[in-house]
Amino acid sequence: MRSPTPTHAFARKLRQDLSLPETLIWVRIRRREPGRPAFRRQHPIRPYVLDFCCSPARLCVEIDGQGHGFGDRPARDEKRDAFLRSVGIEVVRIPASSVLDDPEAVVEWMLEMARERLGSRPRAPSV
Repeated sequence: MRSPTPTHAFARKLRQDLSLPETLIWVRIRRREPGRPAFRRQHPIRPYVLDFCCSPARLCVEIDGQGHGFGDRPARDEKRDAFLRSVGIEVVRIPASSVLDDPEAVVEWMLEMARERLGSRPRAPSV
């Protein structure tokens, strides 16, 4: 068996230490139901670890706390987002405060975004 890469080992550690906003999302989105897009938490992609990833939809959802607006974080985030876009992954950033305000709405929005990207948006029944 191969030993995990440093990125995989870091992702495993992050899964054990989710922030409160990440936990609020994970407990709501982890249910596997038929027809519901599946998300992974702290998913490694090359040198990066994505907060939430729906691989079939090529969608990454990042939950950004206050620290993402200071120091070199904005530049680092832009570099990371550019890399992910270059490999076909759309990155959406959601403020942690939005998750704390209404985690249910954020999860529903994430699922809808994934459905749209998958092209499997539920259609209204025809009359």
